[in-house]
Amino acid sequence: MTDYRKIADEKLIVRLRAGEEDIMDFILNKYKAMVKIKARTMFLIGGDTDDLIQEGMIGLYKAIRDYDPNRETSFAGFADLCVSRQLYTAISRSQRKKHNPLNSYIPLYSDEFELESAMEPNEAGNPEQIIIGQENARQFERMLQESLSSFEKQVLYLYIDGYPYLEIAERMGRPPKSIDNAIQRIKAKAAKILKSA
Repeated sequence: MTDYRKIADEKLIVRLRAGEEDIMDFILNKYKAMVKIKARTMFLIGGDTDDLIQEGMIGLYKAIRDYDPNRETSFAGFADLCVSRQLYTAISRSQRKKHNPLNSYIPLYSDEFELESAMEPNEAGNPEQIIIGQENARQFERMLQESLSSFEKQVLYLYIDGYPYLEIAERMGRPPKSIDNAIQRIKAKAAKILKSA
């Protein structure tokens, strides 16, 4: 069995299209953690992140399907943008349909502030758009970090790592209500930063 870990993603895409179907599963598994992190960094009030993880995996599948190895953009960068675009499209679609669970997402550590305008299909792999997105992400992260207390930062890191409220409370030796309150404050601060961006 071939060890795909030693082969560049761009070469794997070429081989996948030549008929090595096992590569699809390998790439999906390789990037699943990235999808989960992106989904997890969006707060969902009154729901969970499973819906967004599924949407993110659809975006990853589209990235594998649509990636052009002849372009200068890396597959990792292209996949990152495709997953983000799929997530934001799902959220926008749910808002239009008044689907309440997805309506309450507030992105954190987002690298696409102007995603709708920046992510036209023909520009998805544009290196300039990737750089702009990364700069926006750094600016947002810096502003959020500056606005959070040390307690809120600890709560945020544990939440992004996938820990549920009760486990965060247990790890930090605090009541669950204080964790919930901290997350509500983080959401409010994130929303304020995004509105001012």
